[in-house]
Amino acid sequence: MTTLSVETAQGADFGQADFGQTDFSRNFIALACHKGGLRFGSFVTKAGRQSPYFFNAGLFDDGASFRALCGYYAAAIEASGIGFDMLFGPAYKGIPLVTGTAIRLAETGTGIPFAFNRKEAKDHGEGGTLIGAPLAGSVLIVDDVISAGTSVRESVDIIRRAGAVPAGVVIALDRMELGQGTVSATEEVSATYGIPVVAVATLDDLITYLAGSPEIGAHLDAVKAYREAYGVRSTD
Repeated sequence: MTTLSVETAQGADFGQADFGQTDFSRNFIALACHKGGLRFGSFVTKAGRQSPYFFNAGLFDDGASFRALCGYYAAAIEASGIGFDMLFGPAYKGIPLVTGTAIRLAETGTGIPFAFNRKEAKDHGEGGTLIGAPLAGSVLIVDDVISAGTSVRESVDIIRRAGAVPAGVVIALDRMELGQGTVSATEEVSATYGIPVVAVATLDDLITYLAGSPEIGAHLDAVKAYREAYGVRSTD
């Protein structure tokens, strides 16, 4: 089982996103704002809530920014100290994310096997729904966000059916938002499956970033008000 040492990704200049800087959460948020992956305004969430911000990992849509994004994932994984043997990315957004993250981890000298699934089973060629390394050992799930937890549930089922064990989940942004009860969606996942959930950045990180960013700081009060209405409290 691999437990990675702490190395992190540089990325304020996303074209030079190499390992070495510790503030990957802040750099991720800066890049997300730059690419439009993190936008501010008025958006309706899946839960029907009016949110002052919206995140879309699909807008890291060029080689330089996507390489940087996957570097931030690798940095968050390394900083977490989670032990794992391989990576798994659920279709669809998890497919490029797990591939890119495995490449960025390899750049640190750690070659990690990875796999992903397709939504529809293939009845010719290699067949089946899984592509990549056979699921084995302790498997870390790589995805963009957790909302209802459906993707995680499906991933855990796939991993366990293969005789492997889920090691945890790593996502880009934890909204720290209440789910169906008194805990967040990420906390629900962690409690349900007994695995840690690691985020490149959290809502707390976003609020800290807004407080120090005059160009977009006007959105700070709205984001803080949303956290007061729907957010869980930080454990810091």
